[in-house]
Amino acid sequence: MNQKAVRSWIMYDWANSAFVTTMVAAVLPIFYADVAAAGLPDYLKTSYWGYTQTIGMVCVALIAPILGAIADVSGYKMIFLRLFAYLGIAASAAFVFVGEGDYLLASFLFILGTIGFSGGNTFYDSLLRDLVPENKRDMVSSKGYSYGYLGGGLLLAVNLLMIMKPGWFGLADTLQGTYLAFLSVAVWWFVFSIPIFRHVGPLIPRPEVKLSFARNVSAGASRLFSTFKRIRQYPELLKYLLAFWLFNDGINTVITMATIYGATIGIGTDHLIAALLITQFVAFPFTLLFGRIAEKFSPMKSLYFSLGVYVVIISLGYFMQTAAHFYMLAVMVGMVQGGSQAVARSIFSRLVPKRQSAEFFGFLGVSSKLSSSFGPFVFGVVGQLFHSSRIGILALLVFFIGGIAMLTTVNLNKGREQAEEADKAMAAV
Repeated sequence: MNQKAVRSWIMYDWANSAFVTTMVAAVLPIFYADVAAAGLPDYLKTSYWGYTQTIGMVCVALIAPILGAIADVSGYKMIFLRLFAYLGIAASAAFVFVGEGDYLLASFLFILGTIGFSGGNTFYDSLLRDLVPENKRDMVSSKGYSYGYLGGGLLLAVNLLMIMKPGWFGLADTLQGTYLAFLSVAVWWFVFSIPIFRHVGPLIPRPEVKLSFARNVSAGASRLFSTFKRIRQYPELLKYLLAFWLFNDGINTVITMATIYGATIGIGTDHLIAALLITQFVAFPFTLLFGRIAEKFSPMKSLYFSLGVYVVIISLGYFMQTAAHFYMLAVMVGMVQGGSQAVARSIFSRLVPKRQSAEFFGFLGVSSKLSSSFGPFVFGVVGQLFHSSRIGILALLVFFIGGIAMLTTVNLNKGREQAEEADKAMAAV
């Protein structure tokens, strides 16, 4: 295992997590409502922001498997990773041109940024199998997530200071601090992406026979169609995907709905932001810890434990009353959020054939993006029917309990054997 390449791979999580924390979770939503969508009724601001996120996820869901298939056929994983990273970086920087009332421009740039971030991750995730032996993937995957939480959290803390105390940075007002925060995301993402481009790129073999772009697209699309047929050949992978759709939807819904849920029950904005930072920094050491636990016991046991903690979090969330309760739940989320995601990614890498890793990780990208829309929908519908957001949060138990139940049917060793046999068959052709 090339240690420099692995460290460079990990640093990309540190790099692009700035987009998640600053652009997705904390700064941009407020900017969108107060500046970009200024003059619109409040309900339209939230609706347009929701539509923007939906469009971004749908775009990623549509292109990710095609791009993954193309990358597997052409061998140009690093080229695609670089292109999508630059797209996300450029979109983040371009927010400095968004002024009052420019909500259409802001939505367009966010969609481009989402495509850049998520599209790049399709190729980034698939590199895990190329760079790391199976017995080390749990730890390396966990390190990637943990450093992502740390890096994204550090930059978010600085960005919040820029916005709340602009004078400390020689800025005139909060708006200038916000624009500088957007620029900082672009610079941070670009600078810390350099290692993976320099040290990993040369290690990924290029195909002996070069095909034209049109031929690559055709080959990739053909393989995508075949993926839906071949999925039946990997029954353990299929069962794991079904489980993943459920529990991943629950996790993403907790991430996306926690802040608004806290606001509806009277938790102050300062407490909500502080809790977000706490989650980021708690996630760093505990994601590393989960990697150790997965190595010592098993990745499946580690995943079971994290999902069980989420069941406890949802149950306690129903009874939450004060900011202190919210802080407690933020700590609990930080303890399992990164670990569950890292271990889930590592398990998936065991179940896919190496020669089709990008294609199958693209399929995983589709799964996660499409499934992520159901949780918030259920939360909203149940909350509306019962006139209570507390009942809405309680409804998320269905996703975690269902995911755990489906996960019990997965035989990891058998699934790994199926993937290895498929690789041998493809190598013999």
